[in-house]
Amino acid sequence: MKKKLISAILIGAMTFSMTACGGASKDAEAPAQTEQSAETAESTDATEEAAGEEASAGAEISTVTPGKLTVATSPDFAPYEFYAVGDDGTPTLAGFDIALAQYIADYLGLELEVVPVDFDGVLMELQTKAVDLGVAGLSPDPKRESIMDFSDIYYEGGQSFVCLQSNKDQFASLEDTNNPDIEVGAQTGAIQVDLAQANSPDAELIQLTKVTDIIAELLAGKLDGAYIETAVAESYAKNYPELCVALDVPYDGAEGSAIGISKGNDALKAGVNEAIAKAKAEGKMDEFVATANELASGEIIEGLLDQ
Repeated sequence: MKKKLISAILIGAMTFSMTACGGASKDAEAPAQTEQSAETAESTDATEEAAGEEASAGAEISTVTPGKLTVATSPDFAPYEFYAVGDDGTPTLAGFDIALAQYIADYLGLELEVVPVDFDGVLMELQTKAVDLGVAGLSPDPKRESIMDFSDIYYEGGQSFVCLQSNKDQFASLEDTNNPDIEVGAQTGAIQVDLAQANSPDAELIQLTKVTDIIAELLAGKLDGAYIETAVAESYAKNYPELCVALDVPYDGAEGSAIGISKGNDALKAGVNEAIAKAKAEGKMDEFVATANELASGEIIEGLLDQ
């Protein structure tokens, strides 16, 4: 990615008018004078247009730290973001969100700096403009538009209701989740809270900071079910056979994930969208997702390392 955007077009038109003086001798000179003036006007027009194009060939991208792209993420959301544990036991931040963030930084000619926080911390970091981007499987919920801008969709996803294999028969439809005798979980600050409130208003809603906490409560039998993004739910179900992705959950908002961008940074937004389009066109996103799913099936750590 380039630090200066490439896609800007100068649109303008200049009209030059010449008025010739009367008299025979001047009339004879008029064509030459008009031609010279036209050449001058054309030269002036070309110079001004070139200068305008150079000025607008891409506004300088400003970032929180010059030369760096600072990105907040919540590493408890495999295969989006998590820590992959290497053979030597060293955890490394991984996931297709992280791969995409690196791709964007490279495209913009910036050094990537990732700030791991809880999911609600990602929203706060963006709201206070402490970071440039939030890359955490964010849904472009209109309710968040007051605190951040959104990129184009980079990954098409879905929503699911998850429970234990042992009680999946209890949930034949979403109507079965709307029961005052059950407890359902959702991640604090995520759209899954809205989905739980819409589909299970009579159930007791338990909001937890991390998806890992939700999974732990499910496995311990303390939650009857939970609302989780589909790719994440499938990843957990693969690692924990006791879990079951029981139901698809309709979502009226944008079905997919976007990058949160520090509000008002239009140059950065344009650059991010260019990078996303290029990554998708080159098939890079498919590669990122495939690699993340492979890593997520191995030994991983989800959540903040200091916790």
